[in-house]
Amino acid sequence: MIINNNLNAMNAHRNMTFNSTQTGKSMEKLSSGLRINRAGDDAAGLAISEKMRGQIRGLDQASRNAQDGISLIQTAEGALNETHSILQRMRELATQAANDTNVGVDRNEIQKEMNTLTSEINRVGNTTEFNTQKLLNGGQSGTGALAAEKTAADNFTATDFSSIANAGIVLNGQAVGLDNLSALDATADIDAVATALQSDLDAVFDGSAHGGQQFTITKNTADTKLIITSVNTGVDAKVDLTGSTAAVTDALGFSDVSEVRGEGNEFTANFQIGANQGQSMTITVADMRAQALGLSGTASAAANGVGATNANATFGATVNVTNGTTNANSEAALDVSTHENATAAVEVINQAIERVSAERSQLGAFQNRLEHTISNLGNAGENLQAAESRIRDVDMAKEMMNFTKNNILNQASQAMLAQSKSQPEAVLQLLR
Repeated sequence: MIINNNLNAMNAHRNMTFNSTQTGKSMEKLSSGLRINRAGDDAAGLAISEKMRGQIRGLDQASRNAQDGISLIQTAEGALNETHSILQRMRELATQAANDTNVGVDRNEIQKEMNTLTSEINRVGNTTEFNTQKLLNGGQSGTGALAAEKTAADNFTATDFSSIANAGIVLNGQAVGLDNLSALDATADIDAVATALQSDLDAVFDGSAHGGQQFTITKNTADTKLIITSVNTGVDAKVDLTGSTAAVTDALGFSDVSEVRGEGNEFTANFQIGANQGQSMTITVADMRAQALGLSGTASAAANGVGATNANATFGATVNVTNGTTNANSEAALDVSTHENATAAVEVINQAIERVSAERSQLGAFQNRLEHTISNLGNAGENLQAAESRIRDVDMAKEMMNFTKNNILNQASQAMLAQSKSQPEAVLQLLR
């Protein structure tokens, strides 16, 4: 018999400590509802669970992204619904004007409404936006550009400058003299050409004249290209060299003298519709303004519509169409002043209606795809959540069994610890 070390008490105390710890863990799991409250509970399970949680939250956000995408599409499609209504009215007016029971005065009144409706199509195209992003203006941010390109070995030469002497360019329907540019000689480098051309543009477009238009000249990094850019937001964002002489445009190196839009001809948006990199879809919305639909253009020019068929229509002799955001006239509407022009205009408007119908159909397809995407994301998220729950969540019934067992063991160990105290006391009997 020994009294310095009560081994039975030590054993009972160790077991009681273990049982108390296990009881505490069971209480923690029961109170939190989680099987894994810390990495020590299940290190591998924690890592797998956290990865799944990232996927689940990504899927939930992707679903919200798709819903936002549907809202954007519905905004664009709703605007095009109004464009369709306008086009139907314009077709009705053109059909009315084609009837020779109308005299010149009558057709003038019809022309006024045609001009106004064309301006409204421009307004819809230039102002329809979602979260400050314009949807129907061809993806432009209010700028447009034309590029003049020469190779490094064939920069601007004396021949170029002699061909533009006493000439000019027509920029957005406004004649621009090239006095400063024509004064250069063959020794002029691209920087001198840029400075001279900028001075010629500033002489006409100073930010206040001609509807507030303004243009700048910049270079590309290789010093082989000059770029004319519109700096206006919502004011004649296109850059148009229509009307310029071939000698001028050839000398400056502009490859397309009809029209170039600065950022392409369609609005593009990428929707992140998955939880991981590369899980996205792209939608596009074409330019739905009057000129892109073939409904407006340069005064007295032929109007071919937006299809391959030449409708033999023409635009009016004067510019009476605005961009819808200012009162400055910058385009000419379809001419309906004669039977021939009016009946040809009907075909141009038909093509525009078909173009808008095709665009709305495409937007509807995008929306239907996103609706299926949302359904799929919801299903994937639900199943992944169930898998994560099996790893992370506690089985309450099973854990309650463990808690009850550990609680009973804890009480038993306390009782045995009390009993172990009586063994050293027996030594006192030997000392009496």
